[in-house]
Amino acid sequence: MSFRAIRADKTEAGQNVRLVEMEDCELMEGDVTARVTHSTVNYKDGLALSGKSAIPRRFPMVLGIDLAGIVEASAHPGFRAGDEVFANGYGLGETHFGGYAEKARVKGDWLIKPPPGLTRAEAMAIGTAGYAAALCVLALERQGMKPQMGPVVVTGAAGGVGSVAIALLAKAGWSVVASTGRAEEADYLRELGAAEVIERASLSAPGKPLGKERWAAGLDCVGSHTLANVVAQTRYGGVVAACGLAGGTDLPMSVAPFILRGVSLIGVDSVNCPMPLRLAAWARLARDLDRAALARMTETAPFERTFEIGARILAGRVRGRVVVAIAK
Repeated sequence: MSFRAIRADKTEAGQNVRLVEMEDCELMEGDVTARVTHSTVNYKDGLALSGKSAIPRRFPMVLGIDLAGIVEASAHPGFRAGDEVFANGYGLGETHFGGYAEKARVKGDWLIKPPPGLTRAEAMAIGTAGYAAALCVLALERQGMKPQMGPVVVTGAAGGVGSVAIALLAKAGWSVVASTGRAEEADYLRELGAAEVIERASLSAPGKPLGKERWAAGLDCVGSHTLANVVAQTRYGGVVAACGLAGGTDLPMSVAPFILRGVSLIGVDSVNCPMPLRLAAWARLARDLDRAALARMTETAPFERTFEIGARILAGRVRGRVVVAIAK
């Protein structure tokens, strides 16, 4: 049987990323085969779709780091035909064929059944971006951070990570400071639960090694000068969780916040995160992420518009999350 897929191929001129027809026999090894019904577009996907990134690490590669669908065949004891499943990370779209295809074959150990009350479409509305946000929230809490300690700043606030982070943190009682370069999204961010909205420019330019203490905690998906300034302006004993690099992979900062204020910087990985922590993050999302808020931050696009969405997310023109409807 043939199916549609967005595939990156390596050529002498570079990467060629296009929508193609593939056959079942071309699928990679795995003990679960699923009909993919939904995926999503994260910043990482936008990079891969551009054909100018190092996201795919083998070729050919079906792109898409998230997928949700229905099991067609399984040799894994935890799944059987008809089960609803989804997956995030584990090299999908990088080293193993990912979610931008009407069919996928993966390891059952990578799959999760949607928590009660969460649909496949909602799981992809959350996607890697929202799941990473939940991992960051859990990381802050494991470090003992509590709302009564002071406000928390969220960078890239109007994007996927930021939108979900604001909703979760506000639900937990935090006073959220939302940093964004899109002033027109201020009302949207306040609807999600932000108590204050600040201009991205106040954090994105080179700053002082040690700034005025402004927040008790931070959640950053930008990196570079933004992360450096967030850490430099964190209160004594505060914690910052970092999970992204939309602003760059560099970190131009001083050790001063660490040795003079005891600030902690925690890295959060979503790709190879152990399953118990994944399940904890998804349980938290299923319990605390308001479905109406999720709907407000989500748009749905057909499979054919995936490239368009990828270009928009790289240009900073996607608000919240985008679900890609893969099934015809």
